[in-house]
Amino acid sequence: MKRFVTVIFSCFALLIAYCSAAASPPESVDPSLIVNYRVSAPGVATAGLITPQGMTQLKALGFRTILNLRTEQEGAKDEEAAVKAHGLRYEWVPVTAASLSLEDVKKVEKVLEDPNAAPVLFHCASANRVGAIWAILLVQRGNPLETALEKGREIGLKDGPMTAAVERLVGTGATP
Repeated sequence: MKRFVTVIFSCFALLIAYCSAAASPPESVDPSLIVNYRVSAPGVATAGLITPQGMTQLKALGFRTILNLRTEQEGAKDEEAAVKAHGLRYEWVPVTAASLSLEDVKKVEKVLEDPNAAPVLFHCASANRVGAIWAILLVQRGNPLETALEKGREIGLKDGPMTAAVERLVGTGATP
C-alpha cells in the first residue's frame, strides 16, 4: 500500500511539473528564428518578427498561442495560415501608432490573461508595438508612466510615434 501511495504521489508530482513547464516559454531562442525574443512574464514571451524557419519551430518550442499585432499589409493573414497549419492558436490584433486604442489593449489583455493560451508568443515586426501595449498594461496596473515606458523599451518600444500613442492613451487617465 505504501508503495502504491508513493507511485501515485510521484505521478502527481510529475504531472504538476509537466503542466508548469508546458505553460512556460523557453528562456531564449535562436535570434535567427525569432527577432528580439525575451520572456517578459510567466507564460508570455515578446518578440519582433518570426522568420519562416522560426514559424516551423513554434510548437516544438512549446508555444500554444501566437498573438500578432502586425497589419494585413505586413503579412498577418499569411502568418495566420502558417500558425494554424502547425496546430497553434492564432490571435490577431492589428495596430499602428495611429490606430492603437484602449479596445486593442483590452483584446490583447484578454489573450494574455487566458490560462488556456499560455505560453503565448506576443509579437509584431520589431517589438515596438508590443512594447507600447506592454507599457499601457503596466500603467493600467498602477505603474508610473515612466517606469512603464522603461519596461516597454526593454521589450522593444522605441521613442517616436508608438511612445506618443502610449502617452495619448494613458495621459487621458482613461482605463479600459
